[in-house]
Amino acid sequence: QLAESGGGLVQPGGSLRLSCTIAADISRRNPIAWYRQAPGKGREWVASVTRNGGINHADFLQGRFTISRDPDRNLVYLQMNRLKPEDTAIYYCHAPLINAWGQGTQVTVSS
Repeated sequence: QLAESGGGLVQPGGSLRLSCTIAADISRRNPIAWYRQAPGKGREWVASVTRNGGINHADFLQGRFTISRDPDRNLVYLQMNRLKPEDTAIYYCHAPLINAWGQGTQVTVSS
């Protein structure tokens, strides 16, 4: 139902855009969130987008990440700028109303 893509290895200060492809039968009816889990840590909320496009981001991001959705293409994006080594984690998209999770995509920030 959910599938992430776009992760990879990037140098500090670089950018990546993650994509979450959502099954068409759930895309328009569900808010979507991005979470991440760093090695040895719990899963933490990163950002959310409502069915109507309203957005919220975690304060610790300090404006570096932006969530958006393209309902016509059943996609939710996470644009990540000014990446730091502490952003290294597996990033997951999540549909909370149906408790669905993707398989995750690895983001590694390292020189």
